[in-house]
Amino acid sequence: MKNGGAKQFDPIRVVYGGNVRNAGKLQALAALVLFATGWVLAGCKSAPDLTSEQAGTLIQAKYDQDPGFAYNVSVDDRGMQLGVHANYWLGVKRYPNGYWGDFKLTDDGKKVVKLPNGGDMIQWRPEGPSDPHYSVVVVPLALSHLKARNLGEVESLGDTKTVTFMEDVDLAGMPEALQNLAHNAVNKLSTKRQATFVLTDGAWALKSID
Repeated sequence: MKNGGAKQFDPIRVVYGGNVRNAGKLQALAALVLFATGWVLAGCKSAPDLTSEQAGTLIQAKYDQDPGFAYNVSVDDRGMQLGVHANYWLGVKRYPNGYWGDFKLTDDGKKVVKLPNGGDMIQWRPEGPSDPHYSVVVVPLALSHLKARNLGEVESLGDTKTVTFMEDVDLAGMPEALQNLAHNAVNKLSTKRQATFVLTDGAWALKSID
């Protein structure tokens, strides 16, 4: 009906509460929300991925830059026997109880190890003839480094990423006989570690190793 009859149906006025001006404001607000959402998503996409391989490269680069260190080698009863066989030390005195002894570093031994307290005499003093816990320490003259292996999956933790891996003492600089001695069960050559990475200038950087 025209003029004086029922009001004509206006879909725009119905949807926006009868105010076309408000409709324009709402449309502008919706456009702003979409723009902000797109900006946030773009910001998230700007962070590069970090793979296990890339994390391992960053960890190993840190280890390679670190100075070498002297890895103290613990020597148990079997290790003492290996040292005698390698001509690193020789027994010079046996005590009445039959299981104490003094061992002197040979000239060959002095080229590969030293004793923590100086001197050249190892005093072997276990509590019994088959003491499984007794050991002495020798210090290799060759320096060791660390190696990273068996990296797990990279995980996100807040603004950081973390990865677990195994840290090994690299004995490559030691003579083979000393490496064999260091591989005795009494020595711990591998440790489980966790590395944390942070985003710095648009790239992932190693923050810490725990």
